[in-house]
Parts: sequence; C-alpha cells; structure tokens
Amino acid sequence: MVKPGSCIAALLAAGLCGSAFLQAQNKPNVTEKPFVSSGRIEMQLEGGDYSIAASADNRIRVTLSGNTGNARVDLTAAGSRATVAVKDTPHNNFHATLEVPKAADLVIRLTGGNLVIGAITGNKDVESTAGNTEIAVGDASEYSSVDASVKAGDIDARVFGGSKSGLFQHFTWTGRGKYTLRASLGAGNLVLRGK
Repeated sequence: MVKPGSCIAALLAAGLCGSAFLQAQNKPNVTEKPFVSSGRIEMQLEGGDYSIAASADNRIRVTLSGNTGNARVDLTAAGSRATVAVKDTPHNNFHATLEVPKAADLVIRLTGGNLVIGAITGNKDVESTAGNTEIAVGDASEYSSVDASVKAGDIDARVFGGSKSGLFQHFTWTGRGKYTLRASLGAGNLVLRGK
C-alpha cells in the first residue's frame, strides 16, 4: 500500500525536476575559450543575426539565442589565431552574440543576415552575401585605408566623409593610421559609424 504522503512527495519531486529541465532548456547556448589580445579571429557564420562586441576579459565567447534549432559552434584558439564557425543555423529568429577581446583583427564571412560589429580595435575584413551590416570604426584617424562596396544598397561612411547609394557602389578612403577596413556586401546597407 502506498502512503498518501509519499505520493505528494513524488509529485513535488517530479514537478521540481520538470522545472529544472525547463530552465536548462531555456538557457542560451554558450561556447567560450581564452584568447590573447590583438590576435586574429576568423569567423565563418551561416545565416542569422549576429552581434560582435568587446568582452570584459580576454576571451572569445559565443552565445546562441532565439530559435537555436540544430545550430552549433566550432571554436578553436591557439597562440594569436582563432577560428569561429557557426553552422547549421535555422532560417528564422536565430541570433548569436560573439564577444572578443577589445583589440583583435577580424575576418568575417557571413552567408546572410544582419551583422552589428561594436568598437573593436584592429583590422577588419568583412564579407556578407545579403543583409545589413553596421561597423563601429571608432576614430577614423586610426585607419590607413577603407574599401567598402555593395552590389545593391547604401553605404553610409560619413565618419570617413562620404556616402553612396544604388547599384554597384564603391567607397574608398586613405588615411595615416595603421588599421585597414574592407567590407563587401551583396544586397544590403552598410553603415560605418564612429562609435
């Protein structure tokens, strides 16, 4: 014979387990590794919305959120080079936040989606097939060259003194700094902002 008190205890335990299971499911997926400042980070990003920001520490941290589906992250870091690949992303409501050291050279290849790059000091080489891209360049005087192009869309490069819109637009700028910026978009708008 089962005691009434033990039934209640079993139900409470099942409820607590279920609650813990739901909390674990709702936590965003995080992948991270330590990395040096001023290293080179190459990113291969499948379709989605991405934000890249400076981390508070010298680590690369990738957080997946929204509809993560079967998305997965491959992250390797050795010496002054690192690679990040975000693969098998779903086709809707997928977002990833990538935190990197505040000084880093970035090489980014995005198959499609929106990309926002925060104030990261270093060289930037960005290509995206489709979607809007916004890059915080910081101080324009830190750059030696800027080469920006879009096949269809707008280039807002007022921080470097120019803007263009329409088909097959190309903007170049030369300065006395030490960093280079190259950005190439298929269809979409490119914004280069000061901060």
